Amino acid sequence: MPWHNIAAYFFGGAFLANFVPHFVAGVSGRSFHSPFASPPFRGLSSPAANIAWGLFNLAAAYPLLLHVGEFDIRSWLHVGVGFAGFGAMALQCARSIGRIRDERGGKSIPQPAANS
Repeated sequence: MPWHNIAAYFFGGAFLANFVPHFVAGVSGRSFHSPFASPPFRGLSSPAANIAWGLFNLAAAYPLLLHVGEFDIRSWLHVGVGFAGFGAMALQCARSIGRIRDERGGKSIPQPAANS
């Protein structure tokens, strides 16, 4: 497999992993960290901004996984490279969110106020 296919599958997996937390937080109505927050990656962005960022990540993953080379879901090598990118980004997200939580004294991400 050419090196550029390996890079595309790896980064496609990474973009796919980054799609998940932003999109889930957005559709759940929760604020979450994004590059559009103030300060970037530390502050919280609105649910709509996170949905948009999640969809951007999904749109970036799609061509990298499905249009570069001939990604074969039955190929252990292709899936393994994509999974490695997914896992690397997932671990980076967990590490980053954990560090932000520790800086806030162990407090988790603020939840929206309940409607009464």
